[in-house]
Amino acid sequence: MKKLNILLIVILTSLGLASCKKSFLNEKSDSAYTPTVTLKDSLGLDAAIAGLQESVREQYTMQSTQSLLCIFQVGTDVCIDGNGNGEEYPYHNYVTLNSQDPAALYYWTWAYRVITNANQIIKGASDSSTPLSTVGRNSFLAQAKFFRAYAYNFLVTLWGSVPLVSQPITAAKTDFVRAPVDTLNNFINNDLVFAGTYLPNIDAVKLPGRISVEAAQQLLGEVYLREGKPDLAQVQLLKVINSGKFSITTARYGVKASLPGDPFSDMFIYGNQRRREGNKEAIWVEEQQYNVPGGSSSFDQHRRVWVPSSYQLSGILICDSLGGRGLGRLRLSPWLINGLYTGNDMRNSPYSLRRNFYYNDPTNPKFGQKVIPTPADTLFRIVPYTTKWNFFIPSDINGTGDYKDLIMMRLGETYLLLAEAQFKLGQLGQAATSINVLRSRAQASLVTASDITMDFILDERARELIGEENRRMTLVRTGTLLERVKRLNIKENTTIQPYNTLLPIPQTEINLNKDAVLTQNTGY
Repeated sequence: MKKLNILLIVILTSLGLASCKKSFLNEKSDSAYTPTVTLKDSLGLDAAIAGLQESVREQYTMQSTQSLLCIFQVGTDVCIDGNGNGEEYPYHNYVTLNSQDPAALYYWTWAYRVITNANQIIKGASDSSTPLSTVGRNSFLAQAKFFRAYAYNFLVTLWGSVPLVSQPITAAKTDFVRAPVDTLNNFINNDLVFAGTYLPNIDAVKLPGRISVEAAQQLLGEVYLREGKPDLAQVQLLKVINSGKFSITTARYGVKASLPGDPFSDMFIYGNQRRREGNKEAIWVEEQQYNVPGGSSSFDQHRRVWVPSSYQLSGILICDSLGGRGLGRLRLSPWLINGLYTGNDMRNSPYSLRRNFYYNDPTNPKFGQKVIPTPADTLFRIVPYTTKWNFFIPSDINGTGDYKDLIMMRLGETYLLLAEAQFKLGQLGQAATSINVLRSRAQASLVTASDITMDFILDERARELIGEENRRMTLVRTGTLLERVKRLNIKENTTIQPYNTLLPIPQTEINLNKDAVLTQNTGY
């Protein structure tokens, strides 16, 4: 961000010098697409919100970095390295994690890009000269403030204290300092309270994919939990649950309802994920669309991260039932595969967690037989995996594009966050009731107050949300990353240190910040 500002001044200075010598090069522009011009009416602001949503979507969709998504899963309790290609390496071998880490740089830059875009919209919508109704003005402000709070919560959770940028930066700035976490929390809270006041309810959202008041309430509930305010979190989460707008999926629905499956797995089938497609748990879905311009920010790598590379084994063809062309950049941890699920938990059914593979090439003599993998194949070709990122289009057998929707928030997680708040308030019976809403749907044995601990809630989150939640953020937010990695990740638990709970501030940011000290997190 700062590098671009410095470069901009250099470019402008060079052009200014040239114009003094060559007056015939001076141009008169009849139009200029800058924030000061385009963010002056509802059309410009609406286009800017669409652009902001695309920037947010780039958090989890990118073209060239095929292992980047792994950093939120490997080196935690739920996943280990698979067929990785570099970005994930320091996150399962923590001794190599340092301030030069490219993944930390990418996500630091991503978050501040979102914040910068949101600040521009907030400034434009706040300008009294912009012809907007009060309702329209507050709508644009609420949407931008939601996404700004979302980005800042991401930063504070993973880095702690970070610079607070609340206004557009119009000139080079090289004196950033880290704001206290309390200041940042108050800033996030104020943005989300505003969003929760002026965003529409989910049934009143006018454009597909736009944000609703319930999403702001859920995010604020999560933020309050991170801040150690479970009483306030409970209020926000109950607003979502008691709104009457959502319901837990307990019956088959959607494009494959007549085929073998179950209600839980139906939610993650391409064509079933959106609210208008029948997913009544969906609170916030980042929509992507095949063969539509702008239907994807870039090449979403979820399938290549989560789906194994079974097609590389002779006798197995790329197909829909095997998730399409995956690369197995990560693997589920032995604990998750062997120790997490009990009984006939629906979330462990073959429709949600595939454990067995069968030869499907009719020309192969083993056609129809179960694959017995060699040890080498269990690294990334034949491994148990969540089917939530299965995606296959027959016209794109090799998987050159991925346009599956991203479910960012759903009601299942609302109940888990509520249970966490209730546990921290000492309401163990109520926490058990909240968790049993999900366990009842999953046809798992119900729990009682005596079963409720923070570890149990985190276990239940893994059962319900594997492949959906940013697991690193959850464990950092709850202060459990170090303990759970050491106890449950027997493959990658030897190098993690207490300071690895927070990520390193990118060294390039520190170096460019020449007029103030941007302090590094301890240990890096």
